Amino acid sequence: MDIDAGDALVEAIKPLAKATARAGTAAGLGGFGALFDLKAAGYRDPILVATTDGVGTKLMIAIATGRHDTIGIDLVAMCVNDLVVQGAEPLLFLDYFATGKLEVATARRILAGIAGACREVGCALVGGETAEMPGMYGAGDYDLAGFAVGAVERGEVLDGSSVALGDIVLGLESNGLHSNGFSLVRRVVEVAGLGYDAPAPFAPAQSLGEALLAPTRLYVRSCRAALAAGGVKAFAHITGGGLIENVPRVLPDGMAAALDARRWTLPPVFRWLAETGRIARAELARTFNCGIGMVAVVDPAAEERVTAALAGAGERVKRIGRIVPRAADAPGTELSHTDAWPNP
Repeated sequence: MDIDAGDALVEAIKPLAKATARAGTAAGLGGFGALFDLKAAGYRDPILVATTDGVGTKLMIAIATGRHDTIGIDLVAMCVNDLVVQGAEPLLFLDYFATGKLEVATARRILAGIAGACREVGCALVGGETAEMPGMYGAGDYDLAGFAVGAVERGEVLDGSSVALGDIVLGLESNGLHSNGFSLVRRVVEVAGLGYDAPAPFAPAQSLGEALLAPTRLYVRSCRAALAAGGVKAFAHITGGGLIENVPRVLPDGMAAALDARRWTLPPVFRWLAETGRIARAELARTFNCGIGMVAVVDPAAEERVTAALAGAGERVKRIGRIVPRAADAPGTELSHTDAWPNP
């Protein structure tokens, strides 16, 4: 490890981390561990919720294009969006950054994205680890992992157990691909014979690399606003597995989500991927978010106020389905009316 470079990075990110401080933060960077005071954060009888995630091979596009400013947003979003689906408030975040040779300027850009996302969701960046491993990573390569801890008062954990037949399914629009399916995305780009500096076929005003790197949406503030409105019974973060695999994770046995694809528009990036990569509709829906990055299951009587709370927090919300009975051998997500989607 280049100790001087590591020290320079710590000094460079101290003001970024300090800007994320919140009630409960008890120490700055540089120690062997980070302290957090739950009582000072306002909790009486909290349950801790912890998540960890990465960004996958989306990193390879960031590395190939030299665009490192938003990949840290993806890292935070993939962790904190998973916390809020259980009703938890994200409190603290740690990152793991590994590379072959530490380039302080690049690392600072990545960590600035992490700090900015933490600040946006009210989560303190309390520390992390930087590892220089030339035997593991090639020149310019790096990897990221994130770790988030949140809390929810006992008795307020959102676990989907109250979901009932007839409940409404609301879809919150995504910001593109988010952070899943990028091994397939890179293969489609290869098949298309395009460079990342070429205009994006689905968004000509941007380069392909810029368009593909659109960061994952941070749904924390909007979902917490929906919770405060009352009537939310479950959230599902639409990550790997798409709409098909993620929604059933928050439904009780014997229930399924009947989703109507006519209720939202398949974004151009997914249409391009399907047509260029000859991806069948069913595979598209179980690999990508297809334009819906978060799902909320709500009481029908609360639909209007929850929708208003989400819209007021900046979300584009669609009513995309209902909760229906599920037969023993039936899928947990019934996706209908995909006729307008490509079907290579």
